[in-house]
Amino acid sequence: MTKNDYCVIMAGGVGTRFWPISRTTHPKQFIDILGTGETLIQQTYKRFLKIFPRENIFIITNIAYKNLVKEQIEGIEDRQIICETARRNTAPCIALSSHKISLICPDANVVFAPSDHIIMDDDIFIEIIQSALNATRKNDWLLTLGITPTRPDTGYGYIQFKDEIVFPEDPRIFKVKTFTEKPAYEMAKSFVNSGDFLWNSGIFIWSLKSILNAFDKYLPEINDLFADASRYLNTSQEEDYIRDTYTVCKSISIDYGIMEKASNVYVLRSNFRWSDLGTWGSLYEILPKNEEENCINGKNIITYDTNNCIININKNKLAVIQGLQDYIVVEADNVLLICKKSEEQQIRKFVNDVLVKKGEKYI
Repeated sequence: MTKNDYCVIMAGGVGTRFWPISRTTHPKQFIDILGTGETLIQQTYKRFLKIFPRENIFIITNIAYKNLVKEQIEGIEDRQIICETARRNTAPCIALSSHKISLICPDANVVFAPSDHIIMDDDIFIEIIQSALNATRKNDWLLTLGITPTRPDTGYGYIQFKDEIVFPEDPRIFKVKTFTEKPAYEMAKSFVNSGDFLWNSGIFIWSLKSILNAFDKYLPEINDLFADASRYLNTSQEEDYIRDTYTVCKSISIDYGIMEKASNVYVLRSNFRWSDLGTWGSLYEILPKNEEENCINGKNIITYDTNNCIININKNKLAVIQGLQDYIVVEADNVLLICKKSEEQQIRKFVNDVLVKKGEKYI
């Protein structure tokens, strides 16, 4: 690594699909959802500490979570926490972070990564990130990590690549041909069988010059909002500046705004075990299971004729569950959720309905 290598951990999401454990005031990235003794953001931060100097790791989050970041990330300085004042998806988040770091190191090479993904092969991941950084130092590329798919999952985006060597130093890097967002099952099945599609990990690597040029070309309306950034970022006026800018900034993803439009987009085919941990179902896939194929988190849970469920109950409460097949059963504080695994996409609707009918205290 070089002194110009930086990392930005994106930690502003609410994690609605993990309700009721994930709440607006305490979302999933700040929860020990795997029962390892560390929260997701702590695991992500420690992983990147093996690659980057501590002072070169930044976290961008919602201003409401600044204190949570400081509580959970030991030794992080205020200057390394970038606080968004509204939720505007990944493009504004990346634009803001890029402009801030450019004032510190205009020649920076940066990794952008979500705070709440599961990566189970650290050594492989570290080697891949190092190779990606080497590639983007030498090329004007917008590079993303693509995960070799193991099943036709309809919950992930897919990247189609051109199977020809473009970078002899790493033959795993290919030019991107197309992006497809969460296909239907039969289409996902054909993608996996074809061998030239990868899961879209949402982990990006590029030089600041490359990404800022891309913003100028493909999202000028966002880039122009940060034209005066050098006057305010890294000063006492930063928070007010971000609030004013985000008030008029549109919400758009980096994938839709830039990656699907740019001609210099590449993907590094990766084989580490990965999950974006977007749903209870994805958590069920990676957690250990008992002889009834249940994932159980709780000290006082007794089941009868119950199979293929994920059950998460407070350790101080006794739960007796009978006759459930393929269900999600989750209790957290003042909420109990019982939902078919096959219908978990309804959780967003449940949250909206609860907000309307019962108020914010349950959200």
